[in-house]
Amino acid sequence: MSDFIGRKLIALALLIAAMALAGPGSASAQDRRQNAPGEFDFYVLSLSWSPSYCEQAHERGNSGRSQQIQCGRPYAFVVHGLWPQYERGFPDYCQRPSPRLSRDIMTSMLDLMPAPGLIFNEWDKHGTCSGLDQRAYFETVRKARAAVKIPPDYLDLQQEKTIAPADLEEAFIKANPGLSSSAIAVTCDRNRLSEVRICLSKDLQFRACEEIDRRACRRDSVVMPPMRGG
Repeated sequence: MSDFIGRKLIALALLIAAMALAGPGSASAQDRRQNAPGEFDFYVLSLSWSPSYCEQAHERGNSGRSQQIQCGRPYAFVVHGLWPQYERGFPDYCQRPSPRLSRDIMTSMLDLMPAPGLIFNEWDKHGTCSGLDQRAYFETVRKARAAVKIPPDYLDLQQEKTIAPADLEEAFIKANPGLSSSAIAVTCDRNRLSEVRICLSKDLQFRACEEIDRRACRRDSVVMPPMRGG
């Protein structure tokens, strides 16, 4: 065996040994700051198309109080959450047990997030990772939502609409100066629009987010159910 081949085999053996020591999850390991409150790179503001959520809840037979509150009124885009993110991956549940969210704060957010259960869960899963106290976190949620303008065509949709995800992105970009295609992603289920996700810096300026964009809906078109209830 030549010295060259011998060196290659030794190098390969060392690589395999190193991978074994690193463990099976290392290839997809998240940020070294994992779940340290306040230690993250940017936010994702997730805006859910409420009629899609309500149709899905109805199909699954979900009829809890949160669903009744949200789906009994004609909401369009509502805030799903404001999520701290790393450039790769994201933190969650950064305090266990999490400080119990004040009911007064929960109630104050119902105009943007019309489901009590969602608000409590968002605090536990994402708010505790922000490094902010309860009031400051939900004030930041409100400011983030105010930083994004919903395109006029989607404020009061009365008839079902089929749209290409790229066209919906373009509508948001047109309505929000400074927003680029690298800072927004549309998500979907089997055929319906689910959410529009917009990436924001810690000071709530639009910023690029390649990983979020990679998770976007790849369908040619999605259905937007109309607003109902009220």
